[in-house]
Amino acid sequence: MNSLYLIKEKEGMKKDFSLLLSMMDYARFTSIREVENLSVEMLDYRCHDEANSIGMLLAHFDAVEKIYQALTFEELTNDEVEAFAAELEPALSLGRPAAVTIKGKAVEYYLDNLRRTREKTIQQFSKLDEAWLYQETDWWYGQKGNNFFKWFHVFEDEINHRGQIRMIKKLYTKEHHKTMAE
Repeated sequence: MNSLYLIKEKEGMKKDFSLLLSMMDYARFTSIREVENLSVEMLDYRCHDEANSIGMLLAHFDAVEKIYQALTFEELTNDEVEAFAAELEPALSLGRPAAVTIKGKAVEYYLDNLRRTREKTIQQFSKLDEAWLYQETDWWYGQKGNNFFKWFHVFEDEINHRGQIRMIKKLYTKEHHKTMAE
């Protein structure tokens, strides 16, 4: 882990993939540090009925990376992408359905899923030419997007939700201490 704070080339990886993966690795490292010792109770805690739990967000990280694998590594039709996205629900969209089904799992369950999914990403990155990162397709809001941006969005989404995880932990701690004081 001595290169955690260095965005640089990685052995067996082309330069631009190395840079992208360096950023993805740091984002994942910091996410894991936030959750690695959490209890199932804390992973399942929701501060209100519309809120996400930490477990839901970890499952979401995994689902987002899997859908981007499908969107960028495979030449799927729109119908195939929609069918695969449906398989990733409710983790992909979160909300009430996720709150009902994503619970009761230890942190190792979520971390193992994240590790396996990331291994597949790394394996695929190692096979691709750097030009692939710059291939443009129609993306959001009538704009073009390239694969580099799409994979930036994978870890940008994780960083965004990691902020939510930190807030959930604080709310849990505050509520737990309040309950114990009563």
